[in-house]
Amino acid sequence: MPRVDRRLLLALLAGAGLAPRVRAEASGSRALLMFERDGCAWCLRWHQEVGVGYPKSDEGLKAPLRVLREVDAAKAGATLKAPVTMAPTFVLVDQGREVGRIVGYPGAEFFYGLLGELMKKVDRGASRAPNVAIETAGLPT
Repeated sequence: MPRVDRRLLLALLAGAGLAPRVRAEASGSRALLMFERDGCAWCLRWHQEVGVGYPKSDEGLKAPLRVLREVDAAKAGATLKAPVTMAPTFVLVDQGREVGRIVGYPGAEFFYGLLGELMKKVDRGASRAPNVAIETAGLPT
């Protein structure tokens, strides 16, 4: 699969009025961190299928998106329970702590379902409970 330059993709999406809005800092105590890598086809697919609408979704309003390069895990501004080893990896954080993660991209419908399960943990006050990692590994990165 050919490498995809993320900056070029975002420029093209912006030109078409479809660029995802990415906040540099999440407002409030909850955020969804997306760790990606240049040339990651599954990251691109997520941006195309979910990213353009995520900021306006219920989940996006509750947990604003922050996109980080994998190498920027130390700059996440949150305590992660494990290193990020795959792209994409989505980490739901609440009050600076990891609640759980989705490793890989399973498609839009499954993504929102899995994220909804993680959000329920926060809503029940379980952000300090054991980490929940939802693996969709097996997908190429």
